Amino acid sequence: MSLRSHDYRGSFGDDGVRRQVRRTVPEVPAEAGLVVEDPASGFCGAVVKVDVREVTLEDRHGGRRVFPLRPAAFLFEGAPATLVVPRAAPKGPGRSASGSVHVANLKARTARASRIWVEGIHDAALLETVWGHDLRVEGIVVEPMHGMDDLAAAVADFGPAPHRRLGILVDHLVAGSKETRAAQAVAGPDVLVTGHPFVDVWQAVKPAVVGIREWPVIPRGTDWKTGVCDALRWGEPADGARRVLGAVRSFRDLESDLIGAVEHLIDFVTVTD
Repeated sequence: MSLRSHDYRGSFGDDGVRRQVRRTVPEVPAEAGLVVEDPASGFCGAVVKVDVREVTLEDRHGGRRVFPLRPAAFLFEGAPATLVVPRAAPKGPGRSASGSVHVANLKARTARASRIWVEGIHDAALLETVWGHDLRVEGIVVEPMHGMDDLAAAVADFGPAPHRRLGILVDHLVAGSKETRAAQAVAGPDVLVTGHPFVDVWQAVKPAVVGIREWPVIPRGTDWKTGVCDALRWGEPADGARRVLGAVRSFRDLESDLIGAVEHLIDFVTVTD
């Protein structure tokens, strides 16, 4: 913390005659948590708010009082001090919703031949919300494939190659599932299938983000989105989608399994020979 100072004048000698005395009183930035005392009232507390006119102090009992900012009006570490508004810290590079460095004045890169496939439009919308900036920087297009049926035929039609890689994001990628078996059937040097353990991509959104304690358990055989909306009284799945996707702002709103899977796919399809 840097301190500036100004002259503080005025004292009396032993003979009662006023003399001009020059004393240095430091200027102290009123940073949050700084403890000072108002000598006039004896109120001692930590700074919780400050602007160009006044400062709010909070004592150890939680009581708050507001004081005007005046020269040499406070005691800091037992000595007179002038509180001043802290200088704003220099801004570092901005961050995108995925946590990566935000590229200013971005002009989207020409799309690569490589692609990322996801199971449906909700998955695609979620990736756009969180990783859209990164995908445009890298020139990667995300396409919904609307399910895992005939995945092998779709991959063959795509024609993966070293310059044309394919990354596939799969829901419910757990041992023994049909999704895992389909993924193993198409995996290769230019095809990466990865995913998360959740039944649906909605479940990869942290429950607190959508205002619930936990995602409800839906019986097998019931459409998961329909069951969730019925259990939570959200209406139709389209209403639930607006609620879930509209609540996500950044990677912090997502479970780590999904974050890791998407980052892995982006790295895979952006590798160049």
